[in-house]
Amino acid sequence: MIASAIALLILQVGPNPGANAFPGLPEELRDRPPRERAAAPVGTTGTSGSKLAECVTLAADDAEAASDMAQAWRETAANQLELAQSAHCLGLALVRLDDFAEAQRAFDLAAGEVPPGAPAYQARLSAMSGNAAMAQGNPAIAEIAFTRAVNYATDAADAPLLGSVSVDRARALVAMGRNEDAVAALAGARGADPANARAWLLSATLSRRLERLGEAREQIAQAALLSPQDPAVGLEAGVITALSGRDEEARRSFESVLLVAPQSTEATRARTYLEQLAS
Repeated sequence: MIASAIALLILQVGPNPGANAFPGLPEELRDRPPRERAAAPVGTTGTSGSKLAECVTLAADDAEAASDMAQAWRETAANQLELAQSAHCLGLALVRLDDFAEAQRAFDLAAGEVPPGAPAYQARLSAMSGNAAMAQGNPAIAEIAFTRAVNYATDAADAPLLGSVSVDRARALVAMGRNEDAVAALAGARGADPANARAWLLSATLSRRLERLGEAREQIAQAALLSPQDPAVGLEAGVITALSGRDEEARRSFESVLLVAPQSTEATRARTYLEQLAS
């Protein structure tokens, strides 16, 4: 049992069995453009809202064309909201073009151009800026943007959004080596939105890295209740239980990953850990 735990620790270079547990690249911007349709503030007019949706859709298919559309839109924007939305779309197009520095500037511009009364929209735009900074390997700059996002989400009294951007801020803090601040940020995320499975998962990951296995077990159990089919949750649960000396329970967790997502990167890691447990 002790040998198995040591083997797992050796595999966890970092230690980090889930390499994407605290990701640096803003995959939510790159791979999930439909989510951005919801980023416009409540009360957006039909015309500007439709134009933003059109530009976002175009960015997913032809980033160069979307960039051109956004620039042209800025020249004819009818109001402050349209200016913000055009910069928003420009930022998304630049993300698709892997120009994260300019994307960051576009998102910052957009957040500053949002008219009064839409702090939730500003929070989302600030979070996009932070993710673009993370993609450049600048967690200190990202943390500033994520802190702004937290403040905007607080002003908006939007608990799920506050939980989400607090998780983002924790990612930046971990990248900066500010682990205790990250612990506090994740506690804030869980408090704001107890149904945020990702907040519980990353809390468990961080607790495990800090060798607080009792807390990690409680947190991963809550993540599993909220998201039982998530292979990342199963993988982390297996690592935590293995390090707690509960090999059979760990084996079941790793095997569950193979069942729910056999082709995933988590499954690849789970197979490696299963081999270690068997040795």
